[in-house]
Formats: sequence, structure tokens, C-alpha cells
Amino acid sequence: MSDKFSPNDAFAFFNNLWKQSEPLSNLFPGLNEDELERKIVELKVVENWLQANLNMLSVSIKTLELQQATLAAMRPADKGTAANPE
Repeated sequence: MSDKFSPNDAFAFFNNLWKQSEPLSNLFPGLNEDELERKIVELKVVENWLQANLNMLSVSIKTLELQQATLAAMRPADKGTAANPE
């Protein structure tokens, strides 16, 4: 196990892989057009679900920032009335 992996080994591996005259479908067994379409649809559903969650998270962050800004704006007014009771 003293042999080290070199970039030339990787190049030779991929070169031999692509030189084979077998069709590309043999490299990915079990993938046909119908299965690829099904996987694309499934992944788009997941993408939409994640996007919806991201949007809800973004709205939550904006709401909290708005609340924080509102409290910060009201804080000096509260301190001013407490310091100068009339």
C-alpha cells in the first residue's frame, strides 16, 4: 500500500471509462426516461417545499426584526416619561 494515488491515475481511470463503447445507460442501470421524469418531479416537489419553508423563515425573521425595532423605538420614550414624572 505504498503506492500513492496520482492525478494521472484519475485521468487514466476516467479516460478508460469514457472510451468504452457501451451506451451510457449501462453506467446508470435502472434509469430510464420515465424514472428520470419521476425523480425530477419528486425533487421539484421537495424544492418547492424547501422554498416555502425558507419563505416562512424569512417572514419570521422580518417580523422579529420589526418587533425589535419597535421596542427599540419605544424604549427612549419610556425612559423619558419615567425620568420626568409630571
